[in-house]
Amino acid sequence: MKAIVDATHFASKQENRKEIAEAIAPKAYLNQPLTVLEQVLTGNYDDGLGKEHNDPDRIDFDPFPWHSMAVWILTQMKRWGYVKGDVDYKAVAEQVYLASECGEKMKEIGYPPPGSTYQNHTIMNKVFDPGKPEEYIESFSIKRT
Repeated sequence: MKAIVDATHFASKQENRKEIAEAIAPKAYLNQPLTVLEQVLTGNYDDGLGKEHNDPDRIDFDPFPWHSMAVWILTQMKRWGYVKGDVDYKAVAEQVYLASECGEKMKEIGYPPPGSTYQNHTIMNKVFDPGKPEEYIESFSIKRT
């Protein structure tokens, strides 16, 4: 777990993204053109329609297993019909995502863990409040619930 936390912390820094792209591009890993991976990881890319983009926050790496992100994943499972009925989002999130254990490992290698395991997330330009999962699901016009 320490290695994952450390690697993710390294990957979260924009200045390391080209080095990461170079490391994972070869056939033994992703077998993808270096240019493509650099564009994905740095956020500097052409959208295929002739427009250049510079979006360094396009992708991020976060070593912490947020309980709020587990709740979001559960909302998507419910939204698409993979989970039926009432869901105790918080209980499931806290049983599956070992945030306290990760926080301990972060401290051991010198990274401060977050003060809370829940936060709002913006996903596809929509704010997700983990305290209101059912409202979030209902806010979508397309769903299988």
